[in-house]
Amino acid sequence: MRRLTEQEIKILQSQNCIAEDWTQILVTDDFKPSRVRGVEFYGRVELGSMNGDIEVSEDFMKPCGINNATLRNVRIGDECLIENVRNYINNYDIGNGVLISNVCAIETKKDARFGEGTVISVLNEVGKGNVMIFDGLNSQLASLMVKYEHDERFTQNIRNIVRRNIERKRKDVKRGTIGNRVRIVNTQTITNCHISSGCVIEGASRLNECTLKSIPEASVHIGTGVICENSVIYDGSSILNNAKLENCFVGEACMITDGFTAANSLFFANCYMANGEACAAFCGPFSASHHKSTLLMGGMYSFYNAGSNTNFSNHAYKMGPMHWGVLERGTKTASGSYILMPAQIGTFSVCFGKLMYHPDTRKLPFSYLIAYGDEMVLVPGRNLTTVGLYRDIRKWPKRDKRSQGGKNSIVNFDWLSPFSVGGIMVAKRTLESLKEVSGDVSTYNFHDYVIRNSSLKKGIKYYDIALRIYMGAVMKRHKLERPKSSVGTGKWSDLSGVLIPLSEEERIVEAIRNGELKNIGDIRQQFIDAHANYAEYRWAWSYRLIREYYGIEGDITPEIAEQVQEDYIQARRAWIAEIRKDAEKEFELGDISKEVLDEFLKDLDSEVEFEKLKYDM
Repeated sequence: MRRLTEQEIKILQSQNCIAEDWTQILVTDDFKPSRVRGVEFYGRVELGSMNGDIEVSEDFMKPCGINNATLRNVRIGDECLIENVRNYINNYDIGNGVLISNVCAIETKKDARFGEGTVISVLNEVGKGNVMIFDGLNSQLASLMVKYEHDERFTQNIRNIVRRNIERKRKDVKRGTIGNRVRIVNTQTITNCHISSGCVIEGASRLNECTLKSIPEASVHIGTGVICENSVIYDGSSILNNAKLENCFVGEACMITDGFTAANSLFFANCYMANGEACAAFCGPFSASHHKSTLLMGGMYSFYNAGSNTNFSNHAYKMGPMHWGVLERGTKTASGSYILMPAQIGTFSVCFGKLMYHPDTRKLPFSYLIAYGDEMVLVPGRNLTTVGLYRDIRKWPKRDKRSQGGKNSIVNFDWLSPFSVGGIMVAKRTLESLKEVSGDVSTYNFHDYVIRNSSLKKGIKYYDIALRIYMGAVMKRHKLERPKSSVGTGKWSDLSGVLIPLSEEERIVEAIRNGELKNIGDIRQQFIDAHANYAEYRWAWSYRLIREYYGIEGDITPEIAEQVQEDYIQARRAWIAEIRKDAEKEFELGDISKEVLDEFLKDLDSEVEFEKLKYDM
């Protein structure tokens, strides 16, 4: 870089440019003063090359340059166009190929944090705070922060690790950054923001204390009327159409749009949020809410779909919004659903109506919870045999929009896993115990919920079908080999996408608590390793399950393996037959056309034929 010549200064002055100190303006050797008009310079300003053109709209090119702007302490890269800055750009480093047009102000102030380091209260809206937002957070680490928030030593250590991570990145950073090929047009104010290369900001109202973390193959898009405060937004995500975020983390490939408002909430991996609201919500992978009247409050969700007018009450009485709940993986709430917190809903359940009495159905996953006035009815295992579940477990992998290099949060798509099947085992025993204790009666009571006799019997049947499908599917992968490790034989956990033995989760927590894990990269590697070993851990757990189910004392013999596979075939056929009946019932109700039914049944039949082919081979 070099100083301006006297001739260049004269040309700039003739083009309505002024400078606080012309000696503080540095330019490249090929600087063209003709491309700088109506600019006020304050402090130290560095200008890159302006020789080329830049695309401002499809097939619409304009010469690079700076027009009608005020710049203070700014470094500008090569081939940029900056025009019509109504107020100023202050304390910013701007990359190459950047378009900034028709903005009010872009500024970095003293003590900027760029949205990192904020501690928010997730689940308990009035809590002391449990999740620290930063560039590097993923759904697994956030889950640990929430789950172990009452462990003071763990919480202190993890926050110190995060603070060191932030300080290390910001040590020499005095100004905000705008990366290469960024587009910022028709936008009001941007304050204390880091904007990665490739980001697009069009028509935003206000960005304050934010980090927009894009990667080359997946940019961040901020749209019209958007307001973001104290938030971190990750690659592939779009915040559009008057959405408003305050104290939020938005993970990879999320869409938040159409006036959706969120405060003190987390959104991870492929969440879709439109029209409604979220407060103190932990929205794990593939959480979705589409409707204006839906409020996600004080809950933890993943693979979740919220029906219209879904609501949660976190005021049990008058002590404030301190209550919260967990809707385990795959839960749905039907239109008009209401759940009184605290509540715990088992995996892949469906909720209908106004559910009172603080439901806890973790021991009965895959159930329907239905409110008929004051009567709360539970239909155990019903969702195992529905068209909805069949479609859901196939659609999620196809809808993963994250780029290969943008998978910060880990997502395991297995719907039958040691975590969910462990719940199914408990559910089957729970129903069998209810039947044994109460006898053959018309209804059974479970935590203020009513289970009808026919529902209980079907529930036992459905749970057993799922067990046999799971055991056969895992056995196919491992044959008769003995597990190489005992890790995984105990309880399992779902850390917002990653399925992990509880013993491994506790080992990671203990390593953080004792200071053995000292940086974010090492912690994340623990989750990556656990996910990589998932199949082996699953087999250790499944081997024990098969021995228990079939009453085996020693190793699994070839005869037992053959029985497991035969039971698998029969169970899978029974499962497909139940799904077929569910589809035909929907057609009989007039909810779908014959063409839609035929197409679905064709897909169902092709899956049965595929299974037969695999066994024939």
